[in-house]
Amino acid sequence: MKSRIETDGYGRKKVIDACMEPCAIERGMRIIGGKWTGSLIYHLKDGPVRFNDLNRLLGGATKKMIDQRLKALEARGMVLRTVINDRPIAVTYELTELGRSALDILEDLRLWSEKYDIR
Repeated sequence: MKSRIETDGYGRKKVIDACMEPCAIERGMRIIGGKWTGSLIYHLKDGPVRFNDLNRLLGGATKKMIDQRLKALEARGMVLRTVINDRPIAVTYELTELGRSALDILEDLRLWSEKYDIR
């Protein structure tokens, strides 16, 4: 994020080194900033969790939404999906090393949100 704004001798403003592609913050937010995504990662912090337990933990999210977010996180290499039973199917999800690396960010976000009573 090296871009800056400079003012010339006539008072006109000009952007120097403008971002022409998503910056690192935007790229990171695309992964953890989706609705329910951060909450899913946070609820996986203590180890493998079964799908139905995640559904209970995220009371406001639909099963379809949770499934979509978990598939996206799995595709990004942040979550590992393990089938533990075939009939009836039982699946657990756990964080990979990459997924665990997001926990500090989410914890800071949680503290900031609580401190300023963000609703």
